[in-house]
Order: sequence, then C-alpha cells, then structure tokens
Amino acid sequence: MSGIEIRELEAFLVLARELHFGRAGERLYVSQSRVSQLLRSLESRIGASLVERTSRRVGLTPLGERFLAELRPAYDALRDSVDNARAAARGTGGVLRIGFQGTVDDYLAGALTLFQERCPGSTIELVEIPLSDPFGPLQRQELDAAVVLLPVEEEDIVLGPVFSRQPQTLAVSARHPFAARESVTAEELAEGPLIGVNGSAPAYWRRAQAPSRTPGGRRVPPGPAVNTLQEGLSLTAADRGTMLLCRSTADYHAGRRSVAFVPVTGLPDSELGLVWHRDHTPPLVTAFASAVSETLL
Repeated sequence: MSGIEIRELEAFLVLARELHFGRAGERLYVSQSRVSQLLRSLESRIGASLVERTSRRVGLTPLGERFLAELRPAYDALRDSVDNARAAARGTGGVLRIGFQGTVDDYLAGALTLFQERCPGSTIELVEIPLSDPFGPLQRQELDAAVVLLPVEEEDIVLGPVFSRQPQTLAVSARHPFAARESVTAEELAEGPLIGVNGSAPAYWRRAQAPSRTPGGRRVPPGPAVNTLQEGLSLTAADRGTMLLCRSTADYHAGRRSVAFVPVTGLPDSELGLVWHRDHTPPLVTAFASAVSETLL
C-alpha cells in the first residue's frame, strides 16, 4: 500500500461524491485545505492525478474514475470488517431509539439498513418528533439520537453527520396563486402569512424554519404557529398560510391534492443532522452515526 492512509482514501471518496472541496471538508469535519493536502498526498503515492481542478469545476480524471470504481467496494468491505469487530467487542445489542422530524428519507433509510446489517442483535425504535420540541426528547433522554432540521446551537447537543442538503420548498394551498408556479423567490414570502412553529423550540430554530424577514429585508407576515407537521399541512390546505419544508418532506407528501409544493429560490438550503446528547452516547449511537456517515460516501 506504500504508506497510503485511510484518511486519504476517505477524502478522495467524499470529494468524488461532492466534486467540491468545501463541501467535502464539511463532510469530513476538516478544512478545505486539509482535503487538498490529503488528495495531493494520495496522488503523490499513486504517481498520477486523480482529480482535475479548474477555477470553475472539479472532476475526476479517467484514472480517478477507474480508481473510484475499484476503491469503493474494497473500502466498504474493509469498513464492514472493522465495524463488525467493534460491534462484537462492544456487544452492541439492545434498543436504539431514534427520533425524526418530517419523514424518513432515502439517506436515513439507507443508514438504518446498513446499521441493522452491522448490528443484527439490536432493535431500532423510530419515534416522530414534533416540530415544537426538536431537542427536548434528547435532553430528557427519551431518545438516544435524533434526525432534526438544522441549525443546532444547544450546548448539550452534539451535531454528527449532516445530510439531505437541498433547496427549500414552500407548501401552499392548491387554491393559492403560487400553486401553479414552477418556483417562487424568497422575496415573495412577504406576500402572505408564513406558518411558524409553536412550543418550546428555541427562538433561533423557529426563526430558521419560518423567517420574519426576507433576505432583502421585507417583513414576512406571521401565520398560525403549529406543534406538528400535520397541523401545518392541514392549515396550509385550508389556505391559512404557507409553510416552508425541506425537499424530502415535500416529496413524501406530494400526493396530497389539497396542497402544492413549490421550490423556493434565494434561501439557504435546508439540512438535516444526526444529533445526540453530550452526556448520553451509548455504543449504538456511535455505530449508527458511522452508518449515516458511510451512507453519504
């Protein structure tokens, strides 16, 4: 292997997926320059370029494409062996209680499947978390981990892998003028009430899900505040306001005839993150976080 390090291979795999040094660094929890350093080291050991870098794009060279195709199954097999040994050593049986907001999207479903394969002696319990209390179940230790909408700024909550970074979607009544549109701009949120979040959710988190101002500074009229996603969709169907949703939740509910889902331009992407309590990190949580991270590779 000529001294090749696992971290170099991981950097290449993530970069091959993201094709962006900044996003690859975010996935690996390192700086953009560190990703570049790891890639240069790997290319030096191999003796050829794996990635083409220009001012506008990042792409794989033909050798990089071939290396990726051969590396991925070998890397997955290696990680499987290590994780299986860890699971056996830690005795990762028992129950893993996972909370989620909205829906279980493809990323999370894939991670659940991978986790179950690696920890066959464990049982997964999925619990839907109300919008009004995204962090309370963890802080009360009713759950072991949760998938929540970002941001997360709680001192006692650890943010693990981040995934499902996608453009936001506006849920509107099928009778709403926006319903027939292909997209709306963030500035157009000022044209009607926006349904917000009630309850004990932190103020910064509620503002992120239902901003009071557009990026241009226009006031967004506040609509009703809800405790759950279903309450919000019911009010939306009744044309009591519009509601911002992540793309995966919108896709899941796309079959509802009374609600239309319209992409929004000009807002930061929505993101989901796996979180857990700083003082409660059982081995099963670590194993599941690893499964989530590897599903993103």
